Amino acid sequence: MSIATQQGSFQFPAVSGSIAPSSQETIDAAVQTLQEHKDAWVALSNRERIALLDTLITDFAAIAPRWVAASLQAKGITEDSPNSGEEWVAGVWPVLKNLRQLRNSLSDIEAFGRPSIPGPVTTRPDGQVVAQVFPQNTYDRLFFTGVTAEIWMEPGVTAEDLPKTQAITYQEQQHEGKVALVLGAGNVASIGPMDILYKLFVEDQVVLLKANPVNAYLGPLLAESFRALTEPGFLRVVYGGAAEGSYLCNHQGIDEIHITGSDKTFDAIVFGGGAEGATRKAERRPLLSKHITGELGNVSPVIVVPGPWSASDLAYQAEHIVSMLTNNAGFNCNATRVVIQQAEWQQRDQLLQEIRNILAKVPSRTAYYPGAHERYQNFVAAHPEAEQFGSASEKQLPWTLIAGVNPQTEDDVCFTTEAFCGLFAETNINAENVPEYIERSVEFANEHLWGTLNATIIVHPASLKDPAIAAAIERAVANLRYGTIGVNYWAGTGFALSVTTWGAFPGHEIYDIQSGNGVVHNTLMFSRPQKSVLRAPFRSKPTPPWFVTHGKAASKVFPKLANLEASPSPWKVPSIFWSAITG
Repeated sequence: MSIATQQGSFQFPAVSGSIAPSSQETIDAAVQTLQEHKDAWVALSNRERIALLDTLITDFAAIAPRWVAASLQAKGITEDSPNSGEEWVAGVWPVLKNLRQLRNSLSDIEAFGRPSIPGPVTTRPDGQVVAQVFPQNTYDRLFFTGVTAEIWMEPGVTAEDLPKTQAITYQEQQHEGKVALVLGAGNVASIGPMDILYKLFVEDQVVLLKANPVNAYLGPLLAESFRALTEPGFLRVVYGGAAEGSYLCNHQGIDEIHITGSDKTFDAIVFGGGAEGATRKAERRPLLSKHITGELGNVSPVIVVPGPWSASDLAYQAEHIVSMLTNNAGFNCNATRVVIQQAEWQQRDQLLQEIRNILAKVPSRTAYYPGAHERYQNFVAAHPEAEQFGSASEKQLPWTLIAGVNPQTEDDVCFTTEAFCGLFAETNINAENVPEYIERSVEFANEHLWGTLNATIIVHPASLKDPAIAAAIERAVANLRYGTIGVNYWAGTGFALSVTTWGAFPGHEIYDIQSGNGVVHNTLMFSRPQKSVLRAPFRSKPTPPWFVTHGKAASKVFPKLANLEASPSPWKVPSIFWSAITG
């Protein structure tokens, strides 16, 4: 029986906007075209692919202003709003960065047989191999001062064997082409394009994208800017909701599937919906046998390590934490969901008060993503003590903090469910000292918070001078079972760097999928990554333009950073610095 008739109470979002669902005839024709051209894609030389990427960079840069304008209009953001920079930060710049990095990797493959790793490759005492992948160039060092990123490989990979785990599809002499279905995400405009690029250039599969109904308005712009892929039959874009998604997942011409969305959608695809789907899942009898990967959300923790924080430190980190929530109106899978603090820390309440002060200053946003009001009400009903900042309306929701959630209540909705709106919680853990607190926080995050996508640790440099605390932090990074970990930098920014992996911690079976399986981005093409780790100074200077009160800077800086990726030139650097400083 097809998914369409198995869904039960679960429903895909309804098609919205002016783009009608694609007919079955259109879908069949798209799949047929891709099947006819999948082997031609595999046969393309590196030089031909590099030429394609050059065209894609030029064409996507050309439509970028229209891409941003369409996203702003759909999300209820005016062009002069401080929030307008978000669509450059997460909607345009990552795509161009991804394209540029793929071009560099293919050039390296042409010259050296594999992508070059820009930083050192080291082996930890336990034998795990770590490759520093960011910064990649001088521009990264200039604009992300002190920020580094590593990819930790799965246990068993050695430094000597690491090159063999890169760009495997480019090392194979011959393999058959495949058609991948990408089920697009509706919240962040760069997700669809970057998922397409990963399937094509890293996994060597041609792609059919079903645009998400929430942001289907971007479909025609995507097809236009990616015409270097659509014209030769390597990419097709179709539209629709439940019926179209079900038809495609079961289509005999689709070889693999990748979804960015929720675990509920994943389960509906694999097992069907309703009681019958739940039974199939419990009995381990999937409806779908195709290989399927997914990035499916998270209850993202922020572990605050006690230390001698000044008043300005408290204000800075409060804005840091709030920015992780308020970006994209809270509709991010990597948003702050649970702030963890040590109960005994004397500055715990001060940090909470600074968080409240920032939330009170941030205007409410349009709750554009379907189901936001219902999800919000579920959390507030469970926690009537929730603090609201701003007022609710038909279109908007207030920012909401639920402080002091009991960590012993393991089934609390704040720990088991992703809110996916502008709401987060705070909990506190008892410990006799800071190293013990760090260990208990890691255990709490690993064992009691749903998902494994990303986690952030915030620790003062003075704390790191204590050898016991420094060692505890390194154990925390090693032991956290999350796909991306940020130390003093929002782990969610790893999504935009492109060179790092993005996806859940490996090991989830389809029967307990949580945050998903597989990775995307990963432009150095590692085949056996475990996690990505970002590190940054406790306070970045200048303040990152994506901080919530620095939106005007973001709206000036990131269009210029996007332009730099489209056409690198040192002559563009002074203007970017000036915009970052003056805001």
